[in-house]
Amino acid sequence: MEQSRLNEFSSRHKIPQKKTRNAIMAFISGGLMAVLAQLIQDGLTMYFSKENATILTILLFILLAGVFTGFGVYDKMAKKTGAGFFVPITGFSNALTSSAMECKREGLIYGIGSNMFKLAGSVITYGIVSAIVFSLIRYGISLL
Repeated sequence: MEQSRLNEFSSRHKIPQKKTRNAIMAFISGGLMAVLAQLIQDGLTMYFSKENATILTILLFILLAGVFTGFGVYDKMAKKTGAGFFVPITGFSNALTSSAMECKREGLIYGIGSNMFKLAGSVITYGIVSAIVFSLIRYGISLL
């Protein structure tokens, strides 16, 4: 098939993208998650220090994302809300839970454990490397 005919054929079957709608939904859903997290954190500061309330809020969002992923709710909500729902902490929890669920038949060690940390290993590695690089940059700036 010629390139021009291939381009014409693919353009007829291309799914239209709703970029503006997706951007607005991502903004709204991400903002609502931030507001919810702030409300939870403010409520927890009545009983805990601000640091502990922050940690508990993060842990709660990780737990909820994992539980929602397990019940299939997270994917449905993410499909409707778009990228705003994949705030790094909940998106990472969703990714780990999904990969663990896919390989649960292979057992706890070779299935869940190893496949879950295939993803986590690269994220943790690049997180540590970038933290070192940015720390060195900041240290270099402070010497000036």
